[in-house]
Amino acid sequence: MGNTNVSLMAHLMRRAGFGASYDEIEARAAKGFEATVEELLDPEAHGVPPIDEQILARFYPDLAFPLNYSGGSNFIYRMITTQRPLEEKLTLFWHMIFATARSKVDTPAELVRQLAMFRKRGMGNYHELLLELAKDPAMLFWLDNNLSHKDAPNENWGRELLELFSMGQGNYTEKDVFECSRAFTGWTIKPKIPILPYNGHLWEFEYKEEDHDDSEKVFLGHTGKFNGEDIIDIIVQQPATAQFIARHLYNFFVADEVGVPSWNDVPPKAPEAVKAIADTFVSSGYDIRSTLRMIFNSDFFKNEAAWFAKVKCPAEVVVGTIRLVGDFHQPQPMMPICMEAEYQGQALLNPPSVEGWHAGHEWIDSGALLRRVNFVADKLGNTSMPGIKSIIDRL
Repeated sequence: MGNTNVSLMAHLMRRAGFGASYDEIEARAAKGFEATVEELLDPEAHGVPPIDEQILARFYPDLAFPLNYSGGSNFIYRMITTQRPLEEKLTLFWHMIFATARSKVDTPAELVRQLAMFRKRGMGNYHELLLELAKDPAMLFWLDNNLSHKDAPNENWGRELLELFSMGQGNYTEKDVFECSRAFTGWTIKPKIPILPYNGHLWEFEYKEEDHDDSEKVFLGHTGKFNGEDIIDIIVQQPATAQFIARHLYNFFVADEVGVPSWNDVPPKAPEAVKAIADTFVSSGYDIRSTLRMIFNSDFFKNEAAWFAKVKCPAEVVVGTIRLVGDFHQPQPMMPICMEAEYQGQALLNPPSVEGWHAGHEWIDSGALLRRVNFVADKLGNTSMPGIKSIIDRL
């Protein structure tokens, strides 16, 4: 087997997952690159089982329905134990874009449920994903749409939908933000049952027709009595949306870009690649799976220049290292593992703002780099770990 095939497969597993052992990489290389891509993209069709929820509930009941700060541990557990790495990697991707934090949404079970929605919808149609996001109780609360009323629209959700979730700065006006916000009035959360004395209850989306502004609106050049669904229909058809999502996908799966706030001023590093991604996104009917298939099979993804062109986020460092060395035994405390990612700069389910984390080289400073080096060195230096034993035996 050619060393290039093995190296290319290692690159794919770093990008479409959290890395892999040499044994797994060799086995996948023998299976073939395109066949591996198809399995990663559609594990259900290839008989790859999902996380066993019964095991999670049995050994980690506090993670299965977290009522404290164990929501991030739920996510770490899934990333470490999954046999569907791209599914969890894409969930992380959407969490980093549609950033929602426990600092305000002080109900971790709601954030875990939001991640479950990303897990279910993340590989599918982007239009449907945005619609689900607009009805997600954690997002409604995070961006105050539950406080948006017919006679007093709140602009937080409308602004971030356009600026951070779809089109990007410079592609809409303040009037568009206001009209978008009016269209989402009445989209709210049902009255919540208090946590005490009945324990936790999940929130529910509610549409209040009587609180919706049904008058005429002008949004991105379109006129009508728009509701939220109409706004999303218009948004996904904008060329700026395809460009914005394409650049996000390139930035996460191919090579680090500058931060999102600079995208309006700094052109993409690889404009032809971003355009090709955007074109596939549109021609596929905004299908993420089809777009990812094109990315992974493209020459710009396979090019050696992209193999080491990304700085891993802390979650990738922690999860990838633990999976590599085999340092996971059920049951065991998950909070210290989750906190390690936080010590390195990424508190899962608690991004610093609606912008999420500033990624790429911004993950690295003197403190974070030292923490990374010490964590990885400690794990790789433990020769009792099964993954390290395998490396030594191979050498």
